[in-house]
Amino acid sequence: MKHLIDPMDFSLKELEDLFELAEDIIENEDDFRHACDHKILSTLFYEPSTRTRFSFEAAMLRLGGQVIGFSEASSSSVMKGESILDTIRTVGSYVDIIALRHSKEGGPKFASQYSPVPLINAGDGGHQHPTQTLTDLLTIRQAKGQISDLTVGLCGDLKFGRTVHSLIKAMSRYENINFVLISPQELQIPEYIKMEIFNKKSIPFAEVERLEDAVERLDILYMTRVQKERFFNEEDYIRLKDSYILNKDKLKLAKKDLSILHPLPRVSEISYEVDDDSRAWYFRQVKYGMYIRMALIMKLLGVM
Repeated sequence: MKHLIDPMDFSLKELEDLFELAEDIIENEDDFRHACDHKILSTLFYEPSTRTRFSFEAAMLRLGGQVIGFSEASSSSVMKGESILDTIRTVGSYVDIIALRHSKEGGPKFASQYSPVPLINAGDGGHQHPTQTLTDLLTIRQAKGQISDLTVGLCGDLKFGRTVHSLIKAMSRYENINFVLISPQELQIPEYIKMEIFNKKSIPFAEVERLEDAVERLDILYMTRVQKERFFNEEDYIRLKDSYILNKDKLKLAKKDLSILHPLPRVSEISYEVDDDSRAWYFRQVKYGMYIRMALIMKLLGVM
């Protein structure tokens, strides 16, 4: 039995197999309509979500399976004081696979140690978001035909953004990746990522404060929102939330084949006028998220 807690849980060969399966589903979706007949997915979301929860549910339903779960802890026995350990053991008695989002870093890893069924980390605090990372990698693969020899710009909230942390960790295994980190000083990438990934693996990176100073050299631009829920001080949030907004004027400086990604939800960091630009991949990225989760569910259930 295998879980997905961290993007590094899968080898590069396993990731390649997963992407190939997802691409097969994209091309021949009808062939997979009954791949998970009589299987049940539980979505246990202790933290609010729209895209991640819906994409898991849509993925399982499109595979012919069924879904049960809760969308917030207040609608579960957590409100009665039930521990995550007991919840996982109980729910695992009813279903075949679990997708768990938790507000505490390490929550899914702890739960996986006691889960009687495969468990997928659907996001844990500001730590990891591996299925978003799989979505991002599949989108890059679709946009560029490869996940190597790229200059990747990460813009916005790099301090608290778990999607950014997971993506850096995953892409560090591919060849000739250059990172450009675009953020205000208050939201720069954590030092542990610089030490454990960039420095340890000798991966080139640059830090800049202005999007205009970096956009012209990028192959991929990964935009993120400044997350209000990650701030302790609302004044800091208000001061920084509009620091980085991508619009058509800034895109005049960019390559014609730039690919713009965003994990969503978007607030104001990408102007709506950018949506019609051929370089905007973020809504295609949403759909790829469903397809990669379909492939992941099949892989973990062994129904490929």
